Amino acid sequence: MSSQGNDPRMPSAAKPYKPQAVSPQDLPIDYSGFIAVVFGVFGAMFRYKICSWLAIIFSAQSLANMKNMETDLKQISMAMMFGIMGLVTNYLGLGPRPSKKS
Repeated sequence: MSSQGNDPRMPSAAKPYKPQAVSPQDLPIDYSGFIAVVFGVFGAMFRYKICSWLAIIFSAQSLANMKNMETDLKQISMAMMFGIMGLVTNYLGLGPRPSKKS
């Protein structure tokens, strides 16, 4: 148990922490959102089920780690729509079928 007289800290000199303001252009790139868009496009265009599922997973991860509301929400919603569109066309059989030559 130390006494108050031996404490070298100075409470009067302490300043509260204020984070610096960061502009939206200086924020780091959302790689999971970009990967979600790429997988969503591949899943919808080439009818890969795994790419559509990965687009849904990466867009959920990007939604959980969203920093900028306006731009990130547009990118996440686009990736989610591509992923859902790919899953609908794969599992429900909608859309053009690849032709099989006999």
